[in-house]
Amino acid sequence: MASEHTAGFEPADRLAEDRENVRKRFWIKLKRVLARIPFAEDLLAAYYCAFDKETPRHVQAALLGAIAYFILPFDFIPDMLPVLGFTDDAAVLATAIRLVATHITPEHRDAARAALKRGIDSEG
Repeated sequence: MASEHTAGFEPADRLAEDRENVRKRFWIKLKRVLARIPFAEDLLAAYYCAFDKETPRHVQAALLGAIAYFILPFDFIPDMLPVLGFTDDAAVLATAIRLVATHITPEHRDAARAALKRGIDSEG
């Protein structure tokens, strides 16, 4: 049974277990909100790290949880609110990245920059 402290994260936890659903929904949401999020490069680097076969499973799980929170249609601060809308998404992502920063490689960051440069035309 969920406590009041974990209730809001249960859907993200369940979603994070379905890697293909995360992959598909990530690109749909990212394309829709890219212009409004200042942390797009970090988000993409985390995505590439999470789906890298060389990344340890516990790191993949942490990053997939943060990415799942980003793609959920509801969260603590609705994404449609100007300025504040992605504050909670950024905080969750920043926390996950801080915990696993040594696993996000220069290659993950290069892939993120390349995806942004090409305008996110293709999925990872």
